[in-house]
Amino acid sequence: MTPDELLASARETTGLDDFGDDEVFGGDGWRDGLGVLLDSLETEGGLTEFGRLAVAGDLGGYLANRLRVVAHHRQHPGIREQDVTPPVVIIGQARTGTTLLFDVLAQDPAHRAPLTWEVEAPLPPPRTATYETDPRIAEADELIKLVDLFIPEFRTIHQLGARLAQECGRITGSAFTSAIFATQYRVPGYLRWWLHDAVRDGHVAASYTWHRRFLEVLQSEHPGARWLIKSPAHVWTLPQLMAEYPDALLVQTHRDPARVMASTASMLASLRHLYTDEVDVAEISEEFAELILDGLERTVDARLDGTVPAAQVIDLQFADVMQDTLVAVHELYDRFGFGLSAETAARMRRFASDYAREPRGHQYTFADTGMDLDELRGRTARYTKYFGVTEEPV
Repeated sequence: MTPDELLASARETTGLDDFGDDEVFGGDGWRDGLGVLLDSLETEGGLTEFGRLAVAGDLGGYLANRLRVVAHHRQHPGIREQDVTPPVVIIGQARTGTTLLFDVLAQDPAHRAPLTWEVEAPLPPPRTATYETDPRIAEADELIKLVDLFIPEFRTIHQLGARLAQECGRITGSAFTSAIFATQYRVPGYLRWWLHDAVRDGHVAASYTWHRRFLEVLQSEHPGARWLIKSPAHVWTLPQLMAEYPDALLVQTHRDPARVMASTASMLASLRHLYTDEVDVAEISEEFAELILDGLERTVDARLDGTVPAAQVIDLQFADVMQDTLVAVHELYDRFGFGLSAETAARMRRFASDYAREPRGHQYTFADTGMDLDELRGRTARYTKYFGVTEEPV
């Protein structure tokens, strides 16, 4: 796979050739990201034959979506006049209850969450009249069945579904400046680029511009009162997030970093089996230590330096979210002054109850990470003290 080959294939698939290299879409830095990603895949990815086919399909899909989103904006520039309402952004780390909270909050009709099926295929824009019956829903569920086929245990770790809310990383994937690639693929070089060079060179900021352009397409024919979005990676890029969405309301979930580290590494190990046989939990832990552990420290900095204004954020503990999600929801709604009808609360409770009945079989140990527990506790002591995070048995 080379950039030129992938770009040519995307042009042929869509019949389009404008990738949006101007500032309206964040500039041409996405090309740097694509190049770094392909180099990392080639030298570090350890891709199986099936993995190569799967990656080519993934990246081709991102490029095709980029072409289609750009074309739609060119044809309908007025969609940028409808502002993206200040979103509610869940920024907790993975394995801290964010997925459950995300999908429960999405049960509120006032929340416009990007669902998996529309993120995978955003054009033509989803329409209110057919939002529940769009044929792309069934198509997305068919693709998800491939995950069930090749890594059947993954669904016991993380919920999947066309109608479930989708993370921001899938949206910024089309800007090729996204942590999504490092979670799926074995690309430590790309992750280092994303953590440092992409931030320094403005590519991360540009990916948030692209994120807005994507949401503008989705809301153009199916708007909502306010957007609801989520990504664990936002903790690393809070200045860029707040620059793009200065009025955003943030929800940060918290859990013992040792459990976060162990559970995340185990989950990613399971996911990467789709692409490579070279999977090692300790290696993944080392790769992601900076993103996760330093990212948590950055959230303290963001509170102290005013990047995240105190009036625009609420903190929720993992145990509280999991024990009674509706109590946490009420706390969140009270904090931000949202109204919660009895009907919406009942819908949320039914979803949370069904979620609790789903089979769970995620087995992992901290020892698998190969990390030193005392060292980890030392690195995150400032974070756990500031947010009152309780240590869990590991």
